Amino acid sequence: MDRPLSRFEAMGLSALGLMSVIGLWEALSFFGIVPGQFLPTPVAVIARFINLFTEPFAGFTLLQHLGSSLLRYLYGVLLAGFIGIPLGLAMGWFRLLDDIVTPLFEGLRFIAPIAWVPFAALWFGTGIGGPIMIIFAGAFPPCLINAYRGARFVEPRLIEAARMLGTGHRRMLTEILLPASLPSIVAGLRVAAGLGWQSLVGAELIVASAGVGFMMVQAQASVQTTTVMAGMVAIGITGLVIDVALRQGESLLLRRLGVD
Repeated sequence: MDRPLSRFEAMGLSALGLMSVIGLWEALSFFGIVPGQFLPTPVAVIARFINLFTEPFAGFTLLQHLGSSLLRYLYGVLLAGFIGIPLGLAMGWFRLLDDIVTPLFEGLRFIAPIAWVPFAALWFGTGIGGPIMIIFAGAFPPCLINAYRGARFVEPRLIEAARMLGTGHRRMLTEILLPASLPSIVAGLRVAAGLGWQSLVGAELIVASAGVGFMMVQAQASVQTTTVMAGMVAIGITGLVIDVALRQGESLLLRRLGVD
């Protein structure tokens, strides 16, 4: 069996992989294998990325587009958590509610968030409501499913001990069920955050008048490939920052709960 890599070695291999991809990209552009109009060099993309922080495109700078995107994203993910987590916990605790909600939920959760775009456009136009609806559609299922699983797999001995002591439903939910389900809930929020960010970008390609996705559509219409790819860089970096922040929050919470 191969020995596990050290953190330094893993980082080195990751950097090597990234540099290999950038090198291949540079070679394809430099030697004209792919026309520069459709695949600009990495240097051109980075230069455009930096330039967009001060030069408005499609009415706003890159930071303003990102701010608009992040605001919609925050609303959509918070709404998904606010509804999905309590509903999932309740479904895991009350069998009747589980039987009522599950058939409807199972029928809807396999509809891709982007499939809701036509309804979002009809109902909300290019206002903030449409993208929030698409983000909610992507983030809601992981919130509900993980909260449900957390509630269903609470240690039976904890529930039995609480019942023997005469604990009521409200205290059972707040003092037994919720703390025991937190690791699963946090894992669900991390998945929801990633799906919500992907759903946001898809929504902004169609039902938005600002945001990174909207900026990319406007750039594509005028064949400004460097701007399109700069938008992709912004999306990737922002998504990575969100995921790293959630990883750190998850690790901190699990350490405080004493979960390995």
